[in-house]
Amino acid sequence: MSATISDRSPVIVHVEGHVARITLNRPEVLNALDSETHRRLADAWEVVQGDTDVRVAVLTGAGTRAFCVGQDLKETAAHTDAVRAVSFGSAGKPGAPRLTDRFDITKPVVARVFGHVLGGGFELAMATDLIVAADDSSFGLPEALRGLVPGAGGVFRLGRQVPPRVALEHLLTGRPMSAERALQFGLVNAVVPREDLDRSVDDLVQAILRAAPLSVRAIKQSFYESQALPLPDAFTRTYVEEERRRQSRDAREGVVAFAEKRDPVWTGS
Repeated sequence: MSATISDRSPVIVHVEGHVARITLNRPEVLNALDSETHRRLADAWEVVQGDTDVRVAVLTGAGTRAFCVGQDLKETAAHTDAVRAVSFGSAGKPGAPRLTDRFDITKPVVARVFGHVLGGGFELAMATDLIVAADDSSFGLPEALRGLVPGAGGVFRLGRQVPPRVALEHLLTGRPMSAERALQFGLVNAVVPREDLDRSVDDLVQAILRAAPLSVRAIKQSFYESQALPLPDAFTRTYVEEERRRQSRDAREGVVAFAEKRDPVWTGS
């Protein structure tokens, strides 16, 4: 399957084969997130979750300077009520629920980041499952310097993805974090030269596509849903995607293919 949502949109969605490539398309403002962008992103996640052919998504930004610098503060400043209403999550806001507080997407999402990865852009990246970063990437949550808080999950996610004192340093000061430091603390999966970014992302995507799609979805769902559970409870919880995998044809196909010394043919059923 191959499909593309208009390249004049603030968000471009291109589906080819089993991969949905989602591009924030406002390079003239460093891919800042305005209301229309949030609405279009919501549509993109519906494509990812709803299209049975899509097995993995890649999120990136257009241009060369920034993955995303976060919320379009010029738009926000023009609506003073919106400034005062800033809190945690996207309920009641354009594009809700946004990826940052949407927890039902069971397909892997890979962030391809470069340049400035700031504010809501950083929060968006942290809400994906895997991050491949160019070596010129700079991550930051400068909200405290604007009288705001990182309300799209930055306050909650950063301390879960790096050590607490490291998270608090960057949250309280707004200081940027280099790609090397992000890699040091496991915030990103890889840091590569900008010219190798596409190859590195594609290598990761292809590795995911070699796995059984229902296994991938079951693993992602059970990983996240078990994080806050005591270990004994994690074993006894029912995971919907695991029930689908367990009863699928693919659950047998992998074992049979191994015994027959051939590559498995996944059907996702």
